[in-house]
Amino acid sequence: MRSAPHDGIGEPGGAAASPYPRGLLDLRGHPGATPVLRYPPDAVVVISGLPGSGKSTLLRRWSAYAPVIDPRDVHLACEAVMPARLPYAVYRPWARLVHFHLLRTALRHGGPLLVHDCGSRPWLRRWLAAGAARRGRELHLVLLDLSPADALAGQRERGRWASRRVFARHCRGLERLLRDLPPPDGPTVGAGAPMSSRAGDGSTPHRTPVPAGLAETASVLLLDRSSREHATAAFGPAEAGEPRDVAEGRGPAQG
Repeated sequence: MRSAPHDGIGEPGGAAASPYPRGLLDLRGHPGATPVLRYPPDAVVVISGLPGSGKSTLLRRWSAYAPVIDPRDVHLACEAVMPARLPYAVYRPWARLVHFHLLRTALRHGGPLLVHDCGSRPWLRRWLAAGAARRGRELHLVLLDLSPADALAGQRERGRWASRRVFARHCRGLERLLRDLPPPDGPTVGAGAPMSSRAGDGSTPHRTPVPAGLAETASVLLLDRSSREHATAAFGPAEAGEPRDVAEGRGPAQG
């Protein structure tokens, strides 16, 4: 495990106002957006996307605000104590047990938590949500929606590749996840007028209820290759004197 801004926008559809992110906020296609998401002080935030989509890079930026649990760290730790000739497939089950132990321990201890997850296993997200809910905590999802070509380019840039079989499985998982979500700049079905969250290009990102397929999440933030570079997270109430644009999760206006 490796070792913060208020959304200010209430529930979509007119529910009671909340100081924290609620519903689906789609920042794909808003290159000027500079969102600052202030999550509850004990929120569990899952970062999902294809291998090479930038999950680890985003987590490194956000790790100043919360501990990170990344299965890659567990992989490397296990690899360090295993004989070099032993393939990872042999001790993968042990590595996964260690990973789940870390997750369970972090959920039990409380405090903010960032989790690296591919997103292709809905049962894992539901398990995390159930574990968080038992302790009065919320699960939030950040989904990096990059094309397979962009993700492969990211793998090439980092110099580490997922196998074809693994990458294809993640692609199928992402496709299933995106099926329940509107396309970029799609209609805000069932939400009435979209709630405001200022983008730097002057447009209004869509904010709608969380889809039924992601009902275990309190909020879903959709980012593309551009908006992922500017998204920022923090945890807990806004501090006194914090600039209004930051406190309301909008980021400073551009231009």
